[in-house]
Amino acid sequence: MGDLPPERVSPTLPFLSTGVDLCGPLYYRHPQHRSKTTKCYVAIFVCLSVKAVHIELVGDLSTGSFIAALRRFIARRGKPRLIECDNATNFKGATRELWELEQQFNSQQMKQAIQRSCAEDSIEFKFISPRSPNFGGLWEAAVKSVKTHLRVTLGNSSLTAEQLTTLLTQIESCLNSRPLTQLSADPEDLDVLTPGHFLIHRPLTAVAEPSLESIPSNRLDRWQIVQEYLRRLWKRWNTEYLSSLQPRTKWTTEKDNIRIGTMVLVKEDNLPPLKWRYGRVTHIFNGPDGKIRVVIVKTKDGEFRRAISRICVLPIRDNSPCSTTGQ
Repeated sequence: MGDLPPERVSPTLPFLSTGVDLCGPLYYRHPQHRSKTTKCYVAIFVCLSVKAVHIELVGDLSTGSFIAALRRFIARRGKPRLIECDNATNFKGATRELWELEQQFNSQQMKQAIQRSCAEDSIEFKFISPRSPNFGGLWEAAVKSVKTHLRVTLGNSSLTAEQLTTLLTQIESCLNSRPLTQLSADPEDLDVLTPGHFLIHRPLTAVAEPSLESIPSNRLDRWQIVQEYLRRLWKRWNTEYLSSLQPRTKWTTEKDNIRIGTMVLVKEDNLPPLKWRYGRVTHIFNGPDGKIRVVIVKTKDGEFRRAISRICVLPIRDNSPCSTTGQ
C-alpha cells in the first residue's frame, strides 16, 4: 500500500484541500404543483485533512449549476487551495440518469469550464485517473453514507426544495458529529475530537425534540416530516458507522485486552440525532479464558456495565498508554 498523499496528512485549515463528488438523482416537488417533481443532484465536498463534510443541492447537470454550488461552498467554507474530483466512470452502466451524470462530468467542455473558473480564483482543480475510484476513497465513503441511506429513508416520497435542503444540511451535521479520536489520555476527560471541532471549535449538537416514530406520517406537518426522515436516516447510518468500528475478522492473531482508561464509544439504541455516548473504562472483568468480556464504562451520565460487544474503542495515537484494540 502506498503512502497517503501530502494533502491527507498535512495539517491545514478545514477544506483547504477538498474532494468533491456528485450523487443522485433525487426528486423534489414544487409546493404549488404537488404532482410535478423535478430532478436534482447532490454535491458532497469532503475535507481531505480533517474529513469534514459539506453538502450542496445541485439543480441539474449543467456546468453552471455545479459552479454555482461550488461558489456557495466557497462562500461558507472559504476558498480551497486544491479540489480533487473523480472522472465519474464508476457510474457507467448503472441507470440512464447515472449515465448522463458520467457523460456530463467526463465532457471536455465541462472539465475545461470548471478548471478555468477555478483558475481565475487560484484554485487547482484536479481530476484523478479514470477508473481509479480508490484514489478518491475518502469522498466515495461520504457519498455512500449519504446516498445509500437517503434513498432508503425517502423511498418514493418527494419533498419540496426547502425541505430537501433542510434535510441535507442536517445530514451534513450528523456526519460532522462522528467521533474521530479522543482529545486526551486523561481518565477524567470524556470528550472526543470530531470534524465539527475544526469547523466551529466545539461539538455539533442538535435541538432536543420528541420522537415522532409512533405518529402516522399523514398526521405530521411539513417540518415534522423532515425531522422524522432525519431520525430514520440517523438510525440507519449510526448503526452502520458503529459496526464499522468493530470489524469482524477471523481471530488468527492475539489481540491486546482492553485496558483501564481506554476511551470508548458505547453502543446505545434510540439515541437522538448527533447524540453519542462516550466513556472511559474504569473496571475490567476477565472471562474463564483470561480475556476481558465485560467492562464498566464511566460516562457523563454515570457508570454502566457493558459487554465488550457493546463498546467501540476509539482510534488512539501510538504514544497513548491505552491499547487500540480489544478482544
